[in-house]
Amino acid sequence: MEIERKYLIKCLPEGLESYPSELIEQAYLCGHPVVRVRRDGNQYYLTYKGEGLIAREEYNLPLTEEAYAHLLAKADGKIITKRRFRIPFGPYTIELDVFSGDREGLVMAEVEFESLEDAESFIPPEWFGTDVSEDPAYHNSVMALGE
Repeated sequence: MEIERKYLIKCLPEGLESYPSELIEQAYLCGHPVVRVRRDGNQYYLTYKGEGLIAREEYNLPLTEEAYAHLLAKADGKIITKRRFRIPFGPYTIELDVFSGDREGLVMAEVEFESLEDAESFIPPEWFGTDVSEDPAYHNSVMALGE
């Protein structure tokens, strides 16, 4: 089960380049249910995501680079590209995504939680902007497939 909240970002945090980051490329084979392929640095995955906004099922299966390339060629919509920075924040890790390509200029943060109670009580840092967790327009699948 994935439990996460998403935020638009008002301004980038200081020292952003000092945090670990990876280039992510992902594309979608299906929007309902969500089935995506992702390259995260040198790792490749096939992911299934169930219905929901803040909490939903999620399963990741490893792929080889060749299997990823084969499935990527079959994807619908646009390929999402972004640099993901992993920023420690108390007991959490902020995954800060700086988008490129068609979504150049979009910056969003995701924070994953162990429980819905943790997600509901989370107090974001000041540099976070609007909480878009319940707005499906900010799901990567919707941005890629234009749904």
